[in-house]
This record gives sequence, C-alpha cells and structure tokens, in this order.
Amino acid sequence: MKELWVRANQDLAWDERKRLVTGALESGADAVLVKKGEVEKVKELGKINVAADDSDADIFIFHDIPDLKKIKDKKTAFYNEIRNKEDEEEIAKAGKNADYVVVSTSDWTVIPLENLIAELQGKAKIIVEVSTKNEAEVALQTLEVGVDGVLVNVAPKNAGEIKKVKECIEEISTEKLNLIPVKITKIKQVGMGDRVCIDTCSMFDIGEGMLIGSASNGLFLVHSETIETPYVATRPFRVNAGAVHSYVRVIDGKTRYLSEIEAGDEVLGVDWRGKTRRLITGRSKIEKRPLMLIEADANGKKIKILLQNAETIRLTDKEGKAISVAELKEGDEVLAYVEEKGRHFGISVEESIEEK
Repeated sequence: MKELWVRANQDLAWDERKRLVTGALESGADAVLVKKGEVEKVKELGKINVAADDSDADIFIFHDIPDLKKIKDKKTAFYNEIRNKEDEEEIAKAGKNADYVVVSTSDWTVIPLENLIAELQGKAKIIVEVSTKNEAEVALQTLEVGVDGVLVNVAPKNAGEIKKVKECIEEISTEKLNLIPVKITKIKQVGMGDRVCIDTCSMFDIGEGMLIGSASNGLFLVHSETIETPYVATRPFRVNAGAVHSYVRVIDGKTRYLSEIEAGDEVLGVDWRGKTRRLITGRSKIEKRPLMLIEADANGKKIKILLQNAETIRLTDKEGKAISVAELKEGDEVLAYVEEKGRHFGISVEESIEEK
C-alpha cells in the first residue's frame, strides 16, 4: 500500500495547522509531519505516526547526512528539496542509510523521480511532496513502480485535498482481477460443519463480496448479504464466507484460511467487474451450520467451495446478480477467479500443487 503523509509544519499557528492533523487522522494517513516539540500535541488528537526533527517522534526527520547515521533505534527520514543534480545525488546517497527519503521540488517535474526510483528501489522508501491529487497520481505511477508514498502539502483551508489523495492511493494500490464465468457441475448437501461469517467495517454494494474457495487457485465470488428477503434482514457489511478450511483472497495478492481471520485483519472486497478494495474485519463468527458442496468447471479445471445451506447465501453471475445457493442448478454460470499457479503459505508459487 502506498503511504500517505501530511505536512503540518508550515509557518502558521498551531491552531491553524491542527486542521491538517485532524484531516490526516480522518483520512487514515500513515504519518503527519510537524515541528519540533509538537509530537505530544498530535498524540492528544489521535493515534498516528509523527515525523519531526524531534527525539520523541516516531520518524526522525534529518536534513544532513552525517546526523542521519547517529540514530539507530527508530525510523529515519532524510528530507530535502531537489533544485539541481547535486541535490538529487545527495538524496540518493542519504537513501542508503535512511528508512525514507522525503523529496520536495519548487519546479515539480517527473524526471528526478525516475532517477531516484531507479537508484533507491529496494532501499529507502521514497515519499514525494505534492499539493494536488493529480500530482500524487503522477508520482505514484512513475516508471510503473511509482514512489512509495506522498506528502500532502496544502493550506489548512484546503485540508479536503487530503481525502482526495487518499482515494487516489486506494485506487492505485488495489488490484483489478479478471473474473471468469464457471459452470456449476455438482451440488450436494454434505452435513454439518463449522462455517465463518466475516463482518467488515464497511458496507458492501450489490454485486460485491469476497473470493472464497476450497482451492487457493480457484475462488468463487461469494456475494455479500446485501439482498433483502422477506425472512431475514440484510447485513450489508457481511459475507457468509463458507467452511473454516476455505481460502479467502486478502490484500497483496495473498490468500488466508477463513479460520485465521479476526477483528482488525485486512481482507479484500471484490465486485463482479473484478474491482477490489481493502476492507477491515470487524468480527469473524464461526458457527456450526449445514453445509453444501458446490463444484464448477473452469475451462476444464474443477474448482469447489463449501457454503452454508441457506437461501441467504449467494454466488454471483456475470451480470453482477446474486444467485442463492438454494436456487442454484447444475449448468448455471457464476463468477470465479482462477489462476494456474499454486500457493504456499498463501503466496503464489511456481510449482505443481493439486488440491482435491
């Protein structure tokens, strides 16, 4: 995930700059940059990483390379402006000893970023100062890799720009998945088992849910409980996800077992077009329920899922319509995500793995 920092160390009174700190907290920013002696003021407003030229800061800001080497027990960031090639070289040099380099420029161009990304990739994280969503979008996608984050520098009256940049980061950081229709070949009641409900801290849309399956490389789009019925109230924050052994797609292209998911974990929301977003788990419930086995053919590959046998549990078709498992028939088509690679501890690997 690309990082969002907010600059709040301008030559203004604290009461004015406090609006920027509040904006950072409300937007879920990763860090806020303030003046020396203001770390405690920020902590009083909320929990966030504080960057400052201050020994109490979570991230120690430096402007001189020799001083950078003195700090050993906390994260460090070298902050400098690029005005010429010498500045660029100094920042690249500092990046070999710092956790971050924070870069600003009075003449905002993409060329220095290309050079720094090439020089520091895999070393220090690059945070670039921006003042608009458009600048952030360019910086975050330079050389396809992009910088590691942005430092938003706006006047307190323009604090709303922080949320716009956050939205840009979320759009860029989440992956687009290619979902395909698969044909149902078998539906069978199998008896009682432990199933998992995942309640998130966000509301799902119609046509959105999570990718779940018995094999990590064949996951069905299980629809969220956003559909009204005469018998049960909607739970638009919930996916009744399936049996405890099942895999669920999470962030960074990984999978986890449903039984492992707990409050505070990040999971992946996926809609029928393959658009994804990061969600926070608020609660995970494991209960004994009657289960049914559903098998499908994915271009000659058999994929499976075990879901609770109840009309409120739904898969999703290629038009984004939710299909109840109680109405599902052999020959119906539903959406799934299928990949050729196997997985080891949730990470995609190039090896032959067969899961039955």
